[in-house]
Amino acid sequence: MTIRPAAIGVPVLAAVLVLTGCQTQNKSGTSSGSSSSDKVTIMVGGAAKVIYMPAKLTEQLGYFKDQGLNVELVDTPAGVTAETALLANQAQGVVGFYDHTIDMQAKGKCLQSVVQFANVPGEVEMVSKAQAGTIKSPADFKGRKLGVTSAGSSTDFLTQYLAGNAGVGTADYTTVKAGADSTFIAAMNSGGIDAGMTTDPTVARLTKTGDGKILLDMRTEEGTKKALGGLYPASSLYMACDYVAAHKDVVQKLANAFVKTLGFITSNDAAAIAAKMPADYAGTDKELYIKSITDSKGMFNATGVMDPDGAKNALAVLGKFSPAVKPKKDTIDISKTYTTDFAKAAKN
Repeated sequence: MTIRPAAIGVPVLAAVLVLTGCQTQNKSGTSSGSSSSDKVTIMVGGAAKVIYMPAKLTEQLGYFKDQGLNVELVDTPAGVTAETALLANQAQGVVGFYDHTIDMQAKGKCLQSVVQFANVPGEVEMVSKAQAGTIKSPADFKGRKLGVTSAGSSTDFLTQYLAGNAGVGTADYTTVKAGADSTFIAAMNSGGIDAGMTTDPTVARLTKTGDGKILLDMRTEEGTKKALGGLYPASSLYMACDYVAAHKDVVQKLANAFVKTLGFITSNDAAAIAAKMPADYAGTDKELYIKSITDSKGMFNATGVMDPDGAKNALAVLGKFSPAVKPKKDTIDISKTYTTDFAKAAKN
């Protein structure tokens, strides 16, 4: 089981992913929901991001194998491309932000969070050193270049909300696809963005060098409530509703594995967690990587169970600006965007 990079839209990779469906065929030719070694492909919207750490950590701890699962983690730069792969039946699950399930219901698609990793975004709005004296709140976003992972990503959603809530419309600033890690840092250092939303370990790197300053910190409940008016469930395992209904045994095994990992994160310090991760995740600065986990590990939800009020607040946030969600806000059935059944039944 290995993480490999994804390039959605490349025909060869797409062909490979199509072959990774977890259904097996019985003698009559019909589909069966599981086997002794269930194969599941899960897209991860940035595997090196601490917010999505449970995906690789679960693999490293051997919890997928313990459940009899054969899981392939496929790394993709942003949650929106992971979502695209899921909708194209190129994967069975996505480790990404919960808010995509709300956005997709507004567009007539049914996706469901089955394990909620965190009830806060874990995102940080960073301001470049050059602009730290002039950008002191989202009200100062007007006329600025603001970095997001990509258009349609959760960082884009949150940026639109923060700006709009401060009276700054999307036409008043320039959205820049800045990615994460080295590309985000390069954009900030070169003046390609004045501010932008990112996560650890990028936040830790920027604060260590002094090239970036924290404007809004949504790695904690307090910071999230201040910025977004309440909790905002974020990193999760979400899947297509019809897949969840047809493969409850596989979904339960995944929930068992992930909830056990969430327990590991809660009961161990950052150094112990970092020691279980691949060495290349830390790069050349292991202590900085440990710090990035320390600064973000409090965001994780030990039970994997969705906070219902947080889900409602996510809908309220999207309903204020999203072209898809805003006109349908009152008709969105929030109960269909997540389930707590599997996390509550998880064995750890």
